[in-house]
Amino acid sequence: MHPRNPYQPPQVPHKLDCESPAIRELLKVVGDKQCSVRDMMSALNLRDRKNLLNNYLNPAISGGWVKLLYPGSPRHPRQKYLLGARALAFVRAAK
Repeated sequence: MHPRNPYQPPQVPHKLDCESPAIRELLKVVGDKQCSVRDMMSALNLRDRKNLLNNYLNPAISGGWVKLLYPGSPRHPRQKYLLGARALAFVRAAK
């Protein structure tokens, strides 16, 4: 292994890199379908809705990985979640 050249800047992570294992799991669950919170909790084997929201869903939404089916109404009774543009690019780049 070669030592890093001190004059070379450190490698910048790729913009499409998904650094969070929780978000990666969520992306696998959502895939190419629309999922409700209940669907995601079941697929991830989670029992606590607050855990899903705080550790998986909200970071994925704020990072642009997941988007809401009804973005103007976050508490819509038939709200579903699907992959955002960033996640779609990540999935395509991984293939």
